[in-house]
Amino acid sequence: MHIVVLSRNSKLYSTSRLVEAIEDAGHTATVLDHLKCDIVSEEDNPCIYYRGTKVQGVDAVIPRIGASVTFYGSAVVRQFEMMKIFTVVESQALVRSRDKLRSLQIMARAGVGMPKTVFTNYSTEVRKIIESVGGPPLIVKLLEGTQGVGVVLAPTFKAAESIIQAFHSMKARVIVQEFIEEAKGEDIRAFVVDGKVVGAMKRKGVEGEFRSNIHRGGSGELIKLSKAERRAALIATKAMGLSVAGVDMLQSERGPLVLEINSSPGLEGIESATGKNIAGKIISFVERKAIETQNNPRKRHNLIRNA
Repeated sequence: MHIVVLSRNSKLYSTSRLVEAIEDAGHTATVLDHLKCDIVSEEDNPCIYYRGTKVQGVDAVIPRIGASVTFYGSAVVRQFEMMKIFTVVESQALVRSRDKLRSLQIMARAGVGMPKTVFTNYSTEVRKIIESVGGPPLIVKLLEGTQGVGVVLAPTFKAAESIIQAFHSMKARVIVQEFIEEAKGEDIRAFVVDGKVVGAMKRKGVEGEFRSNIHRGGSGELIKLSKAERRAALIATKAMGLSVAGVDMLQSERGPLVLEINSSPGLEGIESATGKNIAGKIISFVERKAIETQNNPRKRHNLIRNA
């Protein structure tokens, strides 16, 4: 099989591990920078050119699309779908997962537990917003933020008002979320592949930091999920239409609360914490689904219909 990894940088840990796992499984791996792909739309002949050369002979695609380039990255993924090629993350699911507000609405509809969250269109009723999530301390998040960037803890009413008003004055869209004190600055990342949790870790922030993101200096350690945590991760992933995802949850007095779902979850932290070959599990999934798609005309048709 020829498997393409869409990534801006072939030296990134996650990208290099996927390439290694592809080659270990006896397949051919190619890394393409999705921003250097040209999309050609033609009736009955959709195609992609990379640095002037037509991309051909691809059996499957693993998208590693950064949040800042979701628009064009998802268009490239959609084009591969139009070419009847299996993609690990479908274009619609990718776009859906990057919209934090939409993701929260989808998960709420699916019955997934979440911290109480408020979103408004630059409302001047800031006091009402703060009271709606139970008052301070509370979390203010940029809708476009990733890896803990744009996430602020407001410890007091006055601080919360100032932060929200400041974001609104810059026309920055934010969500306001209740602070789960009993989580103590820790969260859980459950890694899901094809409807199964293949690894989980508890992430801890550095001292004095409420964000537990590994990109912010946090650390991860192996954890065994409870039945409720495993169920929450699987329901959330299914609701979002993702086959591979990282589900971030908080442990609270009322059960697991899902914060968000990452459609391009990093491999370094989860593989280090669990000691598992997560990249290999993704490739095993690709092998099954790519062959299944090639042998099933209906599934190939669905790729085009869902693109």
